[in-house]
Amino acid sequence: MPIATLDDIRARIGQSIGASDWIEVTQDRITAFADATEDHQFIHVDPAAAAQTPFGGTIAHGFLSLSLLSRMAADVMQVPDTTKMAVNYGLDRVRFIAPVRAGKRVRGHFTLDSVDDKAPGQILLRHTVTVEIEGEPKPALTAEWLGLIFT
Repeated sequence: MPIATLDDIRARIGQSIGASDWIEVTQDRITAFADATEDHQFIHVDPAAAAQTPFGGTIAHGFLSLSLLSRMAADVMQVPDTTKMAVNYGLDRVRFIAPVRAGKRVRGHFTLDSVDDKAPGQILLRHTVTVEIEGEPKPALTAEWLGLIFT
């Protein structure tokens, strides 16, 4: 993650901070996620059966797309230069808008919404994230993501 001063980060409130690199959502990735979460619904793991649905093939779990936010954030999200540790604090207003078909690529667009002092030595950053699907008119998801920084 890019490092910046807290003042530099606060100066970007309300601004787009960038887009991540593209990530390919392969069938192997989808299957591994199904195994990890024990969600083996056929639309994720059975290409023949999924081909008979309106999706026309297998799709990623919405939670798989959501879990890729951490990887996407590493490309663009800034953290204060005084950071000792950062943790996920939660998500607000998560919406899964369009399915991610196996073989598609996704990337995250991040906007910094706020930077708030939560407690001494704790800073709460709120970002709006939109996950774009390459070549598709609708995003995979939108969410407000909260990260807690310990300084």
